Amino acid sequence: MPELIVTNFNRNFTGVSATAAGVVRQQASRYDLALAGHALPGCPDPISPAVALRLSRAVPSGRPFILWHVRRNPEMRKALWARDVLRLPVRIVFTSAAQRRHSLVPRWLISRMDAIIATTDRAAEFVPHVRAVVPHGVDTERFFPAADRDKAWAATGFPGARGIATIGRIRAEKGTDRFVAAMLRLLPDQPDVTALVIGRAATADKAFLQNLKDQIATAGLSDRILFPGEVAPEALPALLRGLSAVVQLPRYEGYGMAPLEGMASGVPFVATDAGYYRSFAAQGRTGLITTDDAQDTADALRMLLSDPARHAAMSSAARDAAEIHFSIQREADGIGAVYEAMWSEG
Repeated sequence: MPELIVTNFNRNFTGVSATAAGVVRQQASRYDLALAGHALPGCPDPISPAVALRLSRAVPSGRPFILWHVRRNPEMRKALWARDVLRLPVRIVFTSAAQRRHSLVPRWLISRMDAIIATTDRAAEFVPHVRAVVPHGVDTERFFPAADRDKAWAATGFPGARGIATIGRIRAEKGTDRFVAAMLRLLPDQPDVTALVIGRAATADKAFLQNLKDQIATAGLSDRILFPGEVAPEALPALLRGLSAVVQLPRYEGYGMAPLEGMASGVPFVATDAGYYRSFAAQGRTGLITTDDAQDTADALRMLLSDPARHAAMSSAARDAAEIHFSIQREADGIGAVYEAMWSEG
């Protein structure tokens, strides 16, 4: 009988999926845990939501109730059905990363949660029942620096001697157009650098993507700004280890894991002031915060790529910060403290 059910109802592997997977891999050895919904890499085989409901009928040994940890609207609805309609011995924990006011339906759902874990102080301002602020962490055993960055980049099979990348859904909110605009200014005088746009465009964003490709073709850079699509979760660590910089320029971001995964891989970043990026940057020791101006971003990258000593220092500091301040073990400990407090309160 599980004492903890973690839900993952999205079949696509999103940023939420990645953060959940990292925590679940830690929790699997700490709790009698079941993953409900779709599979997550490196995690226990999932059960169906129907089985999760069936397993929630009885109180687990030594616990006053079963905890459901949810992260999305459909997962909140299912947990509320278990607790409030079926009257099962369930309490619900929700992780909230959004740094803006939720829309009406999510606000109502969140108001019905038993406990909220916010990922940042800013996110905590938009939700009730906050029991703790616990930043997302990165698995520093999966993401680690390359012994030889040049060889790691060559092993990816992409052209050029060095690589930089932006990672995430291809759309305006994620700033993909900002990345392309900066690359159009940077790459002409950096002939050994290849830029990657890692991610996919939804059907509604296909015209947006085509417009970016047209700009790149007009500039004659189609062989140096590449769109390889999504990278499988198990292949992402090796790709990151070969990069010289991660570049994230979103117009909005709730938290943002790409710079943190890069940091654990010994890769500094350049990013706009969104998500939790300013905290990651450690006042310029691990990353650089830029503006939404393409030239500013290009200049920041040019400075970073042309100064080997500074790049090496930032790479080392980035890895240290990921291990000390943003490890997945630290996140799992913070979440676990909330669970234990709830169970002790009965």
